[in-house]
Amino acid sequence: MDYLYYIFGILIFVAVVMAIEGGFLVWNNSHGPEAARIARRLHAMTKHGDVQRASMIKQRLLSKSPQLQALLDQFSVSSRIDNWLVQSGLQWSVARLLGMMLVFAAAGLALGLLVRPLWSVGLGAMGLAGVLPLLYVRRARIFRLRRFESQLPDALDMMGRALRAGHAFPTALKMVGEEMSEPLADEFRTAFDEVNFGISMQDALTSLAERVPCTDLKFFVIAVVIQRETGGNLAELLANISGIMRDRIKLFAQVRVLSAEGKLSAWILSLLPFAAALMIQISNPTFLEVLYTDPAGHTLIAGGLGMMFLGVLAMRRIINIRV
Repeated sequence: MDYLYYIFGILIFVAVVMAIEGGFLVWNNSHGPEAARIARRLHAMTKHGDVQRASMIKQRLLSKSPQLQALLDQFSVSSRIDNWLVQSGLQWSVARLLGMMLVFAAAGLALGLLVRPLWSVGLGAMGLAGVLPLLYVRRARIFRLRRFESQLPDALDMMGRALRAGHAFPTALKMVGEEMSEPLADEFRTAFDEVNFGISMQDALTSLAERVPCTDLKFFVIAVVIQRETGGNLAELLANISGIMRDRIKLFAQVRVLSAEGKLSAWILSLLPFAAALMIQISNPTFLEVLYTDPAGHTLIAGGLGMMFLGVLAMRRIINIRV
């Protein structure tokens, strides 16, 4: 009797473990990393349910709502915003970004009117809060492009080694997509999939350069396209391009270090008036009241903000050195 009790307990334990394992496999197949990657790929290839040969990668759904999709298609700025979202790596649609901007703008308006019951203050807070999601997308886009540029020389070295080993150029693209990390791997996998779908190598590389606005990548695409037309040692060409890219990245890093002091000064000079005004408002609320109530104060605020904007633009032009 005791043996049957132990056997029954073991069988229950095995059944529970298998049930947990089965549940994990089902969840992983529907919500795991591989399923998410396939869903992103299908989302990038479809729009209105149609799959087009030459532009199936570039077209995406701007909204899940057909009515909102038709409305956004009428504006050319929607495609530019969608390109920004693709380049940022965020899994957002244009409709979601616009919705977040409206929510932030409404919250900024309510908070501004709550702090100071003036429409000028409320509208200013609404404008500042409304652009926060767009600034977040811009920052994510810059970080993703910088990471892509830092990975590109290693990818070209890998492709050069693959070509020297006797592999074809599409196979080298596939190896980079499998061996490298994101975001470069995803873009090269997309280019390889385009070639498999029947798009020519030149069109696939051109699409890659359009999706990723990187100067070094454009050099790579132009060199490969010319080499495929004229011939030559592609492995040696890739090695030379990767060396030039590394020197350019090194020079850009030196420029960033040398211009760091100027950027810090620009941030301090831009934020200092607002910080000082906030401290004065907290310590003595009546001191700055004339700026809010008197029409001359409104003129002074507008003039000061305008001159600050021009100063920020001037400092940005000075410290933004292109390499």
